[in-house]
Amino acid sequence: MTLVSNKSTLTASHLAQKNLLSCAPDTPLCLAAQMIRTHKTSSILIEEDGKTIGIWTEADCAKLSFEQQDYFDSPIKQFMSAPVLTIKADTPLQKIIMTFYRNRVRHLLVVDENEQAIGIVNQTDVIKKQGIEHYLQLRKIKDNYNSRIPVISGKLPVSKIAEAMAEYKSSSALVKDEQSGEYGIITERDLLTILAEKHRDRDAWFYAAYPLVTIHDEDTLHQAYITIKQNNIRHLVVTNSLSEIVGILSLQHILSDIEIAYVQKLETILTERDDALRESKKSLYFAEKIIEASLDSIMVTDASGKILSVNSAFTKLTGYSEEEAIGQPASLLSSGRHDQTFYREMWGAIAENRMWQGEIWNKKKNGDIYPEWLTIVQIDQDDESEHLFAAIFSDITDRKVSENKIHALAFFDDLTGLPNRRLFNDRFEIALSTAHRNGQQAAVLFLDLDRFKQINDSLGHKVGDELLKAVSNRLNASLKEGDTVSRFGGDEFVLLLTEMDCVKDVVSVVERISKVLSQPYELESKKLHVTPSIGVAIYPEDGQDTDTLLKHADIAMYKAKDSGRNSYQLYTAEMNVVAMDRLLTQNYLRSALQQDELELFYQLQFDSISGQVVGIEALLRWNHPELGYVSPAYFIPMAEEIGIIVDIDRWVLRQACKQRKRWQQLGLEDVRVAVNISALHFRHDLIKSIELALKETGLDPRLLTLEVTEGCLIENIEQASKTLTRANELGIKNSIDDFGTGFSALSYLTQLPFDTLKIDAGFIRKLPFDQQECQIVATIIAMAQGLNLGIVAEGVETREQVDFLTKKGCSVMQGYLYCKPANADSISAQLLELYGKNSANTTGDNIAVENLAEI
Repeated sequence: MTLVSNKSTLTASHLAQKNLLSCAPDTPLCLAAQMIRTHKTSSILIEEDGKTIGIWTEADCAKLSFEQQDYFDSPIKQFMSAPVLTIKADTPLQKIIMTFYRNRVRHLLVVDENEQAIGIVNQTDVIKKQGIEHYLQLRKIKDNYNSRIPVISGKLPVSKIAEAMAEYKSSSALVKDEQSGEYGIITERDLLTILAEKHRDRDAWFYAAYPLVTIHDEDTLHQAYITIKQNNIRHLVVTNSLSEIVGILSLQHILSDIEIAYVQKLETILTERDDALRESKKSLYFAEKIIEASLDSIMVTDASGKILSVNSAFTKLTGYSEEEAIGQPASLLSSGRHDQTFYREMWGAIAENRMWQGEIWNKKKNGDIYPEWLTIVQIDQDDESEHLFAAIFSDITDRKVSENKIHALAFFDDLTGLPNRRLFNDRFEIALSTAHRNGQQAAVLFLDLDRFKQINDSLGHKVGDELLKAVSNRLNASLKEGDTVSRFGGDEFVLLLTEMDCVKDVVSVVERISKVLSQPYELESKKLHVTPSIGVAIYPEDGQDTDTLLKHADIAMYKAKDSGRNSYQLYTAEMNVVAMDRLLTQNYLRSALQQDELELFYQLQFDSISGQVVGIEALLRWNHPELGYVSPAYFIPMAEEIGIIVDIDRWVLRQACKQRKRWQQLGLEDVRVAVNISALHFRHDLIKSIELALKETGLDPRLLTLEVTEGCLIENIEQASKTLTRANELGIKNSIDDFGTGFSALSYLTQLPFDTLKIDAGFIRKLPFDQQECQIVATIIAMAQGLNLGIVAEGVETREQVDFLTKKGCSVMQGYLYCKPANADSISAQLLELYGKNSANTTGDNIAVENLAEI
């Protein structure tokens, strides 16, 4: 194969660009960049006193730190490469190529006999001015592109692009627009433009070129070269058969391939030399010189496989010194991973084509096995029957890692390592085909972790990620070979069960999974209990295709949540109606505030000893004109899910303060109104909301108490302390609600400025007949008394409960035994009846207003 095609007489003087661009050493860097752009070249020479002292190219842009503003106006001499590599004007093309290859540079200065500069040659000139079309048509892109390329977020500054290109030793980088998901490209030439125009205040996407110019990895280098010329660019984005981006091919890669070919085709170079080199000894000597200059590992053997020569790159890669390798069989490097059939086919290809190229596993001296890209060339020696063989190889471990990363990003979840939605759908299609062919059932499970959002918001994303990985491990361990567990995002997992003979088998697996996931999780930072809600759809009864089955499993999962969580549901057609009702309710809830459909009900709190009212709790209600009264237990979690809970919180706060002001005007003094705040509101400008509500209503802060649950405190106890302390400074009291139902309640009581503790109704319900509950409540009361906290018992419904609580030291009661929730007018009437229109003056410190309402 001839690469030069009758161009062997070309010399440096034929290829050189004669119009040299130069500047003084103190020229500002940005001005030099502007000159390069104006003259449409890629380099500039730095001259002083008539001598060339250095060179600076657009490739050097990636070495700059664009964060340092003084770079733009710094003198170019600080960044130039020196000395400049030179070649004589009569240097032949072959030697120019070898000079580029040995020195890994892109520009060579052409000088005359007096060492005076007469032009400059770059690698692009070498490509454009020789007949390479036939050679390029025989080469596939997939064997030459760069798969190890940086991919950068479009939101990052351009300095990060330059850093990534420098780190990856790449002349380009892909840039992803986070909004559209579209990819663009930034090259060294773009960095040159940024430098020339002194930009530094834009993000990477502003400079990216898009849409991308792509080419398939099965196309030839010739097609790539034509595309590059037609589009007047230097880089093409390479895609595979799935239209995925797998790397970048640049003009530089094409030239590098040609350079390597010169080394691989040693006999071609040998035949172009002096007739004396035809003797085998001198031919080998010349080959060894070329071999030594190569950055790839090269080993020359005789026909029997005995190693005759190695280069320094060989020693560096394999660990064998020249003395250790020469004379040994080439099998010295054999990894043992390939059988005799593999080697027989390889040597058969060499015998037929005089060369072989491919991927192979070899072994280093220290025993490490690594992948390498190997080319074996048969070298024919004149007047002798025995052939020599040159093996040229390089370690492709990094390339394999990059390929694996690209594959992982395309098909696997980054956090858990589970198959993602794309891979799951592929497996699902195959499973349905198999089930249809074998007359079996297949099941898809849609699984969601109950209250995961609360854990994530309260304990932080680190704990949430730990939990997701632990759940993934348990799910993997629960399935048989051939089944699939996938993470679709967040806390949503989808499982595929294959080879199911009946519904009973499916239910058995689902119950086992539910039991396994409900066991305690011993994480690094927390011990947690989490339960799953699971929806099940079965092929072929619940659907014939993947989309239908996934939708039906999702509907069944929401039914499981609505049924109290920690359960599973099999899909039925009626669930479609339930799903539509839920969607409709969400839409209604979004407009509930604007349509004035929310209302506060109130429930009195009494002192069991004096019989006086000592507090009032306000309960949020939603009365929709079509739906009627919707349970707070249903719509409040929905408000959190769709992101309107903070707005509802603020409305509750204003309404409660406004009503408390009215009661004050009726003569009700010294009774605080306690507002229960959601965890999300607690972390989003709570104090500002309170100050605004007090200002708008004119309510005295001494009549307000904040009531928070433990979920408000877990994520950042230091910030929680600051918020509660600020409330105290305003004159507001703090109360902890639903005590004992959270994670670490006692630690919060001792670290945070609370004034009152509310015992959750769940502990009161079984009093006084359940001895364990009696002991828990007695302990809570004693602990609160020891900490000098006020105590309120919620959910009191019997005289026996009152007697037990009063005896233990808790006298403030709230529940149906004393008062059922009612609207403001009804409660006002009860207060007037109890205390008289002008003498409703009581003592106490709790009127509780709660947006996360009880029923």
